[in-house]
Amino acid sequence: MRYFCIEKEYDIDALQLMEKEVPRPGHGQVLVRMRAASLNYRDLLAIGGSYSRNLPLPLIPLSDGAGEVVEIGEGVTRWQQGDRVAGTFFQDWDGGEITDEVPKSALGGAIDGVLAEYVLFRERGLVALPAHLSFEEGATLPCAALTAWHALQSGNLACGQAVLTLGTGGVSLFALQFARTAGARVIATTGSEAKAEKLRLLGAGEVINYKTEPNWETAVWKLTGRRGVDLVVEVGGAGTLGKSLKAVRTGGHISLIGVLSGSTGEVNPLPAVMKSARIQGIYVGSREMCETMIRAIEMHGIRPVIDHVFPFSEAKAAYRYLQSAAHFGKVVIAIQ
Repeated sequence: MRYFCIEKEYDIDALQLMEKEVPRPGHGQVLVRMRAASLNYRDLLAIGGSYSRNLPLPLIPLSDGAGEVVEIGEGVTRWQQGDRVAGTFFQDWDGGEITDEVPKSALGGAIDGVLAEYVLFRERGLVALPAHLSFEEGATLPCAALTAWHALQSGNLACGQAVLTLGTGGVSLFALQFARTAGARVIATTGSEAKAEKLRLLGAGEVINYKTEPNWETAVWKLTGRRGVDLVVEVGGAGTLGKSLKAVRTGGHISLIGVLSGSTGEVNPLPAVMKSARIQGIYVGSREMCETMIRAIEMHGIRPVIDHVFPFSEAKAAYRYLQSAAHFGKVVIAIQ
């Protein structure tokens, strides 16, 4: 089998295509023939060495992948040969609250990921793919989709409420799709007029260009009748959190997810206090959350937004394309 590996140093150019024997599943394990994998911003941080210098090298990267079961180990009852599945981001978070042990089972970080032709998974570290999705579409669900789903669920999103999404990455687009399905109004931001039109086609009620309107929080305030949005899906981090605090309503909710604008910076906590706003950190989600999300995706026929699919041999090009920030939606690698 072939697989990609970060062996000794952190860099996209350090990604190496290697070979080894196909593993055999042990007790409670499932062998999956991978058909597709998708990239997240986290993967850029990991391969660049800024996610964590404690990553165990050599490391097979990427957390998100989908494929078909080809062999099951002793004691496995949840799956059988031929099942179409995706691996869960955390292999050891079945349900309930997150614990200190959960991050130790994160694919493509604490443990080997899915950028390989075959991968061994824990029996409960898999979910069934929605029947209407391709492997490429299914590979986008474990991190980006579930993070967006968790972000909206944590804010108790209800029909008729207003949601603010930032940018056009995978999490933000999934949040837009889920929020619209729930009957919410979505205000989105982007720095591109071409992307703004795509956001409107996906269902965004209003789109703010943060390059022409750098004080986008004021624009949000005006669009909501000087009330603010009910929920912010905050993927920017330190560079945008202050603006999100101004854009959210009194008693509103901010789901804090990413660090796209940086991990350091000054944030005035006073608006959070004066507005009694809730800020909830979101770290992907559990298998049970993922299964609930997949039922909703199937019920409403939701299809992930994929920008480009690269062949397995062009994995480095996929990383570089994501790095360019030219994408609208998910960047996927087909594993054939």
